Amino acid sequence: MRNWPNTLQEPNLTQKVKLLSLRLHETLTNIVIPTFDIKKLEPTLFSSFIAPTASALDAHLSDISIATSAAPTYLPSHYFTNQDKSGKTHQFNLIDGGVTANNPSFIALSEVTKQVTKKNPDFKPGPVDYTKVLVISLGTGSNKTQQKYNAKLSASWGPISWIYYNGSSPIIDAFSESSVDTVNYYNCVFFDAAGCESNYFRIDDDTLQGDLASVDIATTKNLNNLVESGKKLLKKTVTRINLATGLYEPIPNGPSNQEELKRFAKLLSDERRLRLANAKATA
Repeated sequence: MRNWPNTLQEPNLTQKVKLLSLRLHETLTNIVIPTFDIKKLEPTLFSSFIAPTASALDAHLSDISIATSAAPTYLPSHYFTNQDKSGKTHQFNLIDGGVTANNPSFIALSEVTKQVTKKNPDFKPGPVDYTKVLVISLGTGSNKTQQKYNAKLSASWGPISWIYYNGSSPIIDAFSESSVDTVNYYNCVFFDAAGCESNYFRIDDDTLQGDLASVDIATTKNLNNLVESGKKLLKKTVTRINLATGLYEPIPNGPSNQEELKRFAKLLSDERRLRLANAKATA
């Protein structure tokens, strides 16, 4: 097994220079970032919607970013403190947000729903109309199609093999893929039931091979290969998950991912123009 402690503690993993002292409430757009508190054994959600009133959660973006990407066995847990408006210090012992929600799109939907029900003036008043909600969910890829594991193989595994086997972590793969696919399934059912299936757009690639599917190989060569893989993904047809196989399948006669992104971009651009025009008319 590789020398994890020395590798994980390299200084470049915790640099905060670019984010400086920016805090959650200073983001240019509304965001919600999931993490998991390993001490409390419960999720901690950093939402710009609640940062102004829940000052304990108005942490530095550098701390939040490090925490939400601290994948167990790959990157170290992140500890930091933050003071609320009264001066009380709060402790955070956080690991990867993927432990809470490896596909956080449903959390984002929940945050928007809460703001509508709370009559946030930035949202249209009245019942939540999900036909007006657009979701673009970006995956980071996997090698699911390799089918590396099976019951006969894993039946003889002990704790070490579940954590680390042939360059991978089976237990993490199982939990993370389960989380991703479950949320993707619920999103598909949710938008289909609302009569607006095309408002949910999931982009992911479950055919990555070798180093491309690795979490922690950040060589220039591998990063460039990932860029090329992303470009090829844009040209592929939009997919939907097959609930029987768990794999993504192209939509018959469907658009490419690039075409679908352009459609979403136009919808958002048109909405922005309309809002600006309405704001100008009522000023």
